[in-house]
Amino acid sequence: MERKRLYRSVKNKVICGVCGGIGEYLQVDPVMIRLIWVLLMLLQPWRHLFHLFLGFSLMGGSLILYIIAAVIIPKVPKDESR
Repeated sequence: MERKRLYRSVKNKVICGVCGGIGEYLQVDPVMIRLIWVLLMLLQPWRHLFHLFLGFSLMGGSLILYIIAAVIIPKVPKDESR
């Protein structure tokens, strides 16, 4: 049985392939992952509290999380292209 691994997507890539890779891992359309990401980034009612206590907005925090994910999640190896 092959172990399922999370990789950044090469095929479903818009910026760095993070949402595309998550979509491929969860076997859902990457557009849905992108929409969920944007909705969570923009529409959370407690984002003002997040800004008050941590000093940066939730949108900025989400972008930082995306950048961290882009650095941590590896690209698909060439021999394992999906």
